[in-house]
Amino acid sequence: MTTDSNQDIPAHAAMNQFARRGQDLIVGGTTLEELAARAGRTPFFVYDTQLIEQRASALRAALPPTLHLHFAIKANPHPQVVNTLAQSTDGLDVASAAELRIALATGTPAASISFAGPGKSREDLELAVASGVIINVESETELARISSLGRATGVRPKIALRVNPDFELKSAGMKMGSGAKPFGIDAERVPVVLHSLPDAHVDFVGLHIFCGSQNLNADAICEAQVKTVDLAIALAGQTPLPLRWLNIGGGLGVPYFPGEQHLPLAPIARNLTHLVERCATELPRAQVVMELGRYLTAEAGLYVCEVIDRKESRGETFLVTNGGLHHHLAASGNFGQVIRKNYPLAVGNRMAEPATEIVNVVGPLCTPLDILGSRVALPHAEPGDLIVVYQSGAYACSASPHQFLSHPSPVELVV
Repeated sequence: MTTDSNQDIPAHAAMNQFARRGQDLIVGGTTLEELAARAGRTPFFVYDTQLIEQRASALRAALPPTLHLHFAIKANPHPQVVNTLAQSTDGLDVASAAELRIALATGTPAASISFAGPGKSREDLELAVASGVIINVESETELARISSLGRATGVRPKIALRVNPDFELKSAGMKMGSGAKPFGIDAERVPVVLHSLPDAHVDFVGLHIFCGSQNLNADAICEAQVKTVDLAIALAGQTPLPLRWLNIGGGLGVPYFPGEQHLPLAPIARNLTHLVERCATELPRAQVVMELGRYLTAEAGLYVCEVIDRKESRGETFLVTNGGLHHHLAASGNFGQVIRKNYPLAVGNRMAEPATEIVNVVGPLCTPLDILGSRVALPHAEPGDLIVVYQSGAYACSASPHQFLSHPSPVELVV
């Protein structure tokens, strides 16, 4: 494993998805300075739809052809990004009424849209029922609310039971299953709920079993997928209604931090081929769905901010930018990290220059939490230079507190 000569930590995985032209990083054939002019100011996010389409196409080529691929809009709800993926995948998954409206606007059939999330509001459920999308039921109380709404409107809402499994996705950045969780119905309780469905005013289509996300361990992903299918088959044997739909979640991660490497797809594809064939035999009416978010969009996005000040403090150099945690909470380390680690950074208009100094890249907010890079090796940068944060196409702009300290919100560009 290589290490940076200035830091006793592993290096980041190669960030070579974007082209370079001399000193400039290029996105969609355009320099960052040109993009800043288009945006009218910095900071801005930029998403490359060609890279998104390439990632979806590569997945299509690797995964079994009968496995349906869905995009989880919560990763990046920008309408142009969602529209791009609506054309490149088989369906969309949403977590709010606003996301559902974005999904419906793409023309995606309602039967190919699912709605998950605990604590759905009445507005959420009314729109979901009226639209005819699949509602992933998170609790018995929610099931009763949906059934009541169906009776009142004279329709049978399409539902799937979201299952909280008794296993987790090992090594996952976020564990969504096992133990006590707000997500889904505990696996041991699901058979009781399944037997109650004939009395409910709903159209039961299947199960949603999601145990974790952001995983770079192919063996752990394969193990969780096998357990997921095992559980689905076991539960299917305890329901009077056939399974027509099975969402096995996603979990595929991308490298963010030093030492992390890109996830190998081949072993996952082989495992999924076997599992889809098994489902075709044991769950012959079920469409198997894999739901992915960050894996489709994260590496296609950049966050770009401008150096406003360069200062020295007791032997350390600080590059003070006009961007920070209010725009990119995850890169600041305040979105799930226990020990803060740096996202990959670059000086986007000095790409041909070597990293010659160790600096801290910080934002303009009056809090010590406003850090984009702590002791990172970069080329010498001055006010006016552009700092780039890679891996910013998912859980970045929309996952950040834009109103914190009342600084301007970032611009989002799609190329």
